[in-house]
Amino acid sequence: MSPNQENYLKAIYELRHDLRKITNKNIADILQVSAPSVTEMLTSLAKEELVIHTPYNEISLTEKGTKIATTLVRRHRIWEVFLHDKLNYNISEVHQAADVLEHATDGMLVQRLNDFLDQPKRCPHGGLIPGNVDITDQSDQVLVDIADGAVVQLKRVIDNHEFLRYFEILHLPLGTILTVIRHEPFEGPIVVKTMDGQEIPISYKAASYMFVDLQDEH
Repeated sequence: MSPNQENYLKAIYELRHDLRKITNKNIADILQVSAPSVTEMLTSLAKEELVIHTPYNEISLTEKGTKIATTLVRRHRIWEVFLHDKLNYNISEVHQAADVLEHATDGMLVQRLNDFLDQPKRCPHGGLIPGNVDITDQSDQVLVDIADGAVVQLKRVIDNHEFLRYFEILHLPLGTILTVIRHEPFEGPIVVKTMDGQEIPISYKAASYMFVDLQDEH
């Protein structure tokens, strides 16, 4: 299997946990490729019985595809933790480096790396690490869908290089508590307020790449 095919499986795996329908456009946005390229690859992966792609644009991983994707995501996220926590890579740099390393990593190395890191539960982007935590517990909601006035905690973000460069500029570490102030019309920015009273506009597209937990209001 080529690294390109593996990247598609990882993208579908991540989108599957975003509580939204997986579409060609979602995949194209994350991988930063053209829509025709996505269609061509999905056709190829379906022939290999790794994905199910119906004429109604319902995309999902098969059991075989899920097994491969889970292994890839586990390796990728463990490497991201190592690069971020031990080598001081920033959040926008770890993805590309981990992409290279995961393809040259066997099961023994992954396990020893995982033990060295004390079995981390989340990668630097907040994604749960399969095998270290029950991934079915992931119930984060998309920031763009949160109602005005709600208080949320930022839990994870989509692993997309272009978005992560933008996300760094926002200076909103994972775990930050935010109040959603308003959604500007016509898919304008979502304005949020931090605990210290700072108001920050977040672009509509970026807010669709950010996942939060609703907090009890006091």
